[in-house]
Amino acid sequence: MGLFDGLLGHGSTVDPADLNKRLDGVLIEGETPQLAFKIIRDFFVFTQHRVILVDIQGMTGSKVDYTSIPYRAVTRFAVETAGTFDLDSELKIWVSGTSEPISKTLKKGTDVRGIQRALATGVLR
Repeated sequence: MGLFDGLLGHGSTVDPADLNKRLDGVLIEGETPQLAFKIIRDFFVFTQHRVILVDIQGMTGSKVDYTSIPYRAVTRFAVETAGTFDLDSELKIWVSGTSEPISKTLKKGTDVRGIQRALATGVLR
């Protein structure tokens, strides 16, 4: 089901320690990935300071777009868990200055409570 979920754009959990090489030069001193999810080639990472969205572009993947959202810019967020007949969960993050949320689809079984906790911890500091 992993490939099928990936093709549908559903995120799956990634070991944050595996991302250190990919995030070399992006993280500041003392900043560590705490929670991460991958959607096909793209991924998003929660650190103690921000959410980092990584969009790998092109056929070769050599062009990469890093979007950094400090928790202080998050105005609200919503996490919807998968139901009995749902195959996925939803994550929406509203950023100050934008009307539309950043939306991500996560596969059933993803640690949505961990996402909720990471966002709440960062936003409510």
